[in-house]
Amino acid sequence: MTAALDKDLVGLAPLSAEQIRLILDTAEPFKEVSERPIKKVPALRGKTIVNLFFEASTRTRISFEFAEKRLSADTVNVAASGSAVQKGETLVDTARNLEAMRIDMVVIRHPSSGAAEFLGRRIRSNVVNAGDGKHEHPTQALLDLLTLRDKFGRIEGLKVCLVGDVLHSRVARSDIWGLLKLGAQVAVCGPRTLLPRRIEELGVTVFEHVADAIQWADALNVLRLQLERMEAGFIPSVREYYRVFGVTAERLEKAPRPLTIMHPGPMNRGVEIDSRVADGPHSVILDQVTNGVAVRMAVLYLLAGGKPELADAAKRGGGPGGPPD
Repeated sequence: MTAALDKDLVGLAPLSAEQIRLILDTAEPFKEVSERPIKKVPALRGKTIVNLFFEASTRTRISFEFAEKRLSADTVNVAASGSAVQKGETLVDTARNLEAMRIDMVVIRHPSSGAAEFLGRRIRSNVVNAGDGKHEHPTQALLDLLTLRDKFGRIEGLKVCLVGDVLHSRVARSDIWGLLKLGAQVAVCGPRTLLPRRIEELGVTVFEHVADAIQWADALNVLRLQLERMEAGFIPSVREYYRVFGVTAERLEKAPRPLTIMHPGPMNRGVEIDSRVADGPHSVILDQVTNGVAVRMAVLYLLAGGKPELADAAKRGGGPGGPPD
């Protein structure tokens, strides 16, 4: 498999380590764009990108919008509520109607696993998965990888534990694929009711006690307890979950080394994570948000045909694969 990306980004499972590194390396020069007084480059000028969100999302949608606007793309936001989807129109009908308007890319978030790949096979436009059901959330995992690489200077050999609701987390699945492909050691920790069956077969370690995970890990990625996706019986109560699995300052004080704390957001403070931890000196949660824009800029740029070696030129003002204007 070559390092170049395919037409779509539907997950990290199909990508090679080289393709993942390509995205991370391309994101680096785009970080500086967000620090400028004028936060815009013309790399995707003339491209039209549709954000097609069938699930409510503030953080991911805004991050993609920032990335698109900073690359000078024209953007259209389509929410399922109030759209023709509610009148019975299918996903493919919606996308084909949009494509008839000569769009270039679709960023899709959908409650059904596999929706992004399903769409990508049926339209010519590039498709970016912004989260599909319980399947994957590739750009979130990529920003997690970039944040870890920024913090440690490497990913290979790191010990990263995903703590919490792994069962319902598409972020966890993408993180596991990405971390393992880049040579990290990966573990999960949570109630057995919130861990997928036979998850060990993915090559991860399972910790039943959060204290053991804290002793082992270099970094914890604390996952949100997705109460909206649960039926009764997954946990006794939110209070009991926090008592047994909550990442608290007291627990972190017993760690043999300072732990890097991550969270994909939005956080349930006092449920899966203590506010003192979320806002503490070892938290890189806000760095994750910042890196999310750069990673999404890199993904959009590469899918539009941008050359990674010309990302610096694009940052200075060039279009995809071309010299500066």
